[in-house]
Amino acid sequence: MNRHFLKLSDFSKDELDGLFAMTRELKAKQRQGIEHHLLKGKTLAMIFEKSSTRTRVSFEVGMYQLGGHPLFISTKDSQMGRGEPIKDTARVMARYCDGVMIRTYGQEIVEEFAGYSSVPVINGLTDLFHPCQVMADLFTVIEHRGSYQGLKFAWVGDGNNMANTWIEAAAIFGFDLFLACPEGYEPDAKVLAWARERATSKIAVTHDPKEAARDADVLNTDVWASMGQEAEQSAREKAFAGFQLNEGLLDPAKGNCMVLHCLPAHRGEEITDDVIEGPHSAVWDEAENRLHVQKAIMAKLMG
Repeated sequence: MNRHFLKLSDFSKDELDGLFAMTRELKAKQRQGIEHHLLKGKTLAMIFEKSSTRTRVSFEVGMYQLGGHPLFISTKDSQMGRGEPIKDTARVMARYCDGVMIRTYGQEIVEEFAGYSSVPVINGLTDLFHPCQVMADLFTVIEHRGSYQGLKFAWVGDGNNMANTWIEAAAIFGFDLFLACPEGYEPDAKVLAWARERATSKIAVTHDPKEAARDADVLNTDVWASMGQEAEQSAREKAFAGFQLNEGLLDPAKGNCMVLHCLPAHRGEEITDDVIEGPHSAVWDEAENRLHVQKAIMAKLMG
C-alpha cells in the first residue's frame, strides 16, 4: 500500500476496499467501547492552512481513540506562514512525528510535502481532491445499501475537489457517475480524462441536473462557493440557479435514494432544509464516518 494518502488514484480497488473493512471493524469496537490503541505512543501533526470543523475534530478524536496524540498546527501561527520552504517543514515534522495530515489549497503542496517526508502524509483537503471525505461517503453508502456496486451516483453542483474525487472513485470502484454542473464550472479536465481512460462504468458530465438525478440511487452536492471563492459568491449564485438539491430534484431519482452533503451546508442555496433534514438524508451518518474512515487510514499508514 502507498505510504501516503494524497488521492484515491494512488490506490487499487482492493486496497481501498481493505480500508472499508478496517473501518467497519474500528467503528464496531468504538461503538462497543472496546479499546483499540493501534497507534499508542504515536503522534500526528495536523497542519491547517484552511480552517475546519469536521476535519480537525475527526482527526483529533480519531488519533486519541487510537491511543496516539494529535498536534494542531495553523500555518498562520507557524514558520510555514512566514515562508519556510515546504521541504524544510516536511523533513523537520518527520523527525518529530509519526504522521502528518495537511488541509491546504494546492494539491502541489501536499505532493511536495510527501516527497520530502519520511513519514505518512494524509490529504485532509486540497482544492483539487478531498479523498478522506469521499471514502467516508462511500462507506456510508455501503452501510446503508450493502455495497456501492450497481448503483448510480449523481453529483449536482460545482465541479470542485469533491466532484474530482468522485470521478476518481467511479473509475476505481466501477459505478456509474453523472455530474451536473453549470457551464464553466465543470470538473478538472485532466482528472476526467484519466478516469475515462480507465473506467469500465459510465462517467458523464451534463448541464441538466434532472438528467443526472434520473434513476439515481445516491444524490450528492456541496456548497457553490468553497473556501477561497467567497468573492465569487454572487456570480456563482446566478450561475448555479436551478442546481439546487431540493424535493423537485428527488422526483426523477429512485424512490429510496440517499442524499449526501459533505458539510458545511448553505441551506437554501445548494440544498434545501427539507431535503437535508428529510428521510432520504444520510448526512449525519456521513459526517460521523469521517472519524471511522480516517482512523482506518491512520492505522493502516502509521501502524
